[in-house]
Amino acid sequence: MTPEAVTNYLKQHPEFFEQHADFLSTMFIPHPHGGRAISISERQVLALREKGKQLEGKLRELIEFGEENDAIGEKLHRLTLAQVAARDVEGVIEALYFNLREDFAVPHTVLRLWPEGAHPPLPEFDAAVSTEARGFAESLVNPYCSARAMVDTAAWFGEEAARLRSFAYVALKSSQAFGLLALASEDPQRFYPETGTLYLKRLGEVTTAALLRNLT
Repeated sequence: MTPEAVTNYLKQHPEFFEQHADFLSTMFIPHPHGGRAISISERQVLALREKGKQLEGKLRELIEFGEENDAIGEKLHRLTLAQVAARDVEGVIEALYFNLREDFAVPHTVLRLWPEGAHPPLPEFDAAVSTEARGFAESLVNPYCSARAMVDTAAWFGEEAARLRSFAYVALKSSQAFGLLALASEDPQRFYPETGTLYLKRLGEVTTAALLRNLT
């Protein structure tokens, strides 16, 4: 008989254990962490303990993940409040740069805007943003993370570009794209392609709303 046949038989005949209780009590199996033999009941206890440890580990991971999300949510809330309190476009941009640098530890942040009919004297309003960069922003449905700078955006980071190893892009859109937020890091794992983008998406939505309110 194969092990599978024995397993299937016992599943189909649970009364076996009641009918052969004396035989069951004499059965011994190897200890999972040693050479000695133990009873089935002891083995079940060990299995339950191992399962309990695994569940405790998963619970710790969930708690840590929840605490990390709470911390990120609090930081995003502070950034949102700062942008809502801003009285002009310059204030919105200053709040964005400050909070990304101080709260989120993202020292390399570049924002480029090209809204129609608005040309405040700010470096972020760059009429020279290439057609490729604008097309890239228009193509984004969700934030995009990459190990390399997309299209010609590496030049936006100046001399620091050569040291940067991961990038995140968030398009700012109303009816169409009017801006692109680029974040970068020397750490290759900061914005790797599989990074979750939920909070980046919310960052883009908040920044878009704050800017549009002051651009119109």
